[in-house]
Amino acid sequence: MKPTVFERLAPPDSVIKASLEGSVNRPFWLDDVGERPSYPTLQGDEQADLVIVGGGFLGLWTAILAKEREPQRSVILLEGHSLGWSASGRNGGFCDHSITHGEENGRTRWPEEFDQLEALGHQNLDEFEATLKRYGIDCDFERTGVLTVAVEPYQDEALRGPDYLSAARIRAEVDSPTFLSGHWRRNTTAMVHPGKLVVGLARVAGQLGVRLFESSPAKGLQEVGKGMRVSTAEGSVTAGRVVLATNAFPSLLMRYRLHTIPVYDYVLMSEPLSPAQLASIGWKNRQGIGDMANQFHYYRITRSNRILFGGYDAVYYFCGTVDPKYDNRPASFEKLASHFFTTFPQLQGLRFTHRWGGAIDTSTRFCAFYTLAFGGKVAYAAGFTGLGVGATRFAANVLLDKVEGRDTERTRLRMVREVPLPFPPEPIAYPTIQAVRWSLNRADHRDGKRNLLLRTLDALGLGFDS
Repeated sequence: MKPTVFERLAPPDSVIKASLEGSVNRPFWLDDVGERPSYPTLQGDEQADLVIVGGGFLGLWTAILAKEREPQRSVILLEGHSLGWSASGRNGGFCDHSITHGEENGRTRWPEEFDQLEALGHQNLDEFEATLKRYGIDCDFERTGVLTVAVEPYQDEALRGPDYLSAARIRAEVDSPTFLSGHWRRNTTAMVHPGKLVVGLARVAGQLGVRLFESSPAKGLQEVGKGMRVSTAEGSVTAGRVVLATNAFPSLLMRYRLHTIPVYDYVLMSEPLSPAQLASIGWKNRQGIGDMANQFHYYRITRSNRILFGGYDAVYYFCGTVDPKYDNRPASFEKLASHFFTTFPQLQGLRFTHRWGGAIDTSTRFCAFYTLAFGGKVAYAAGFTGLGVGATRFAANVLLDKVEGRDTERTRLRMVREVPLPFPPEPIAYPTIQAVRWSLNRADHRDGKRNLLLRTLDALGLGFDS
């Protein structure tokens, strides 16, 4: 097969090993917030109007929006570990406007309402930014947009259009010898600091009267009279309504456990660049960047001038378990470091301070789905497939609309009303997903040409992406 640019221009192993030496295996974002408030463990039996299971972005946004809608409503949020510990504290910090995981996915699946979905997505991002300003949440929000870059000749054609950037123009933005051309979506995406965002949202939720509990994993969900009871190891909450915001973890609703799978993504964070190093790559407009391969990379620069570099590997482990042991995958970190220095050879000698992994809740339609259970008393959303930083706020509004029984523009969307096909169960899932991963890698080595398996999945509207 034809080697990719990252194979043709790979740096020496000594450069890779030196760059990773001394790095710690934990998310930079959670380290960088320093001391943060802790919240009690739920003990005993509590009552509430609304109980939210999950203390990531979706759960926190749901709590805040619920109190903004009805300030007198009593709200309890249960988090199994610590707030933001899972996907919300491990992502790249790309806050995109899209609620359909990009234009191509949205247009293909919901062509008749795509313009409406785009408008709602832009509205959501504007409201996201307005909320940060209203409550004074400093999460390094920078609406810098995203550069999509071609790193192989065959990728160039898809970028040609009004905002096309030639090789000279894209390298004037960010100087990498791998960039052949590009496209800059200027106002559709913001960069954020996920750790600071979690802390800020939790602060606001608490100020609005939400009761937050950590180290309180939900063990069961049962109907009790006209309400629902969520049980934990040391207590329970009985509430009229429940919102499940559990991301890649197994759903408390058994019927939806195959509608998502946890796919592990891996990330590196560099030490701060010196002024000379920063000058050598440019990047004055501080955009997020993503390339166009099936096995793609995403990267961005932080307020402290560190570079986050992630993606490429998308690893599914047998039986779809979420386990901290999967957070450390040396082969993925070494591959990312190699690709980093292929992208920025002028930065050889730079070291990485943090490396980490995390599970992405992947759905077969590449974006979130929304459901009700127990006669409308329980609402659930999952399947954000790596693009949930902004979309979780939209999802929170959808879930509240649904659990409150409201007929709104959001709930009338076909995208919201439909539920994607589930993944196959084990032992079928693992070999099938490995075959898809192999096929995606093969396509990247064959100028993007997709084999029969990928074409069949495309025709069925199913997928597994990196």
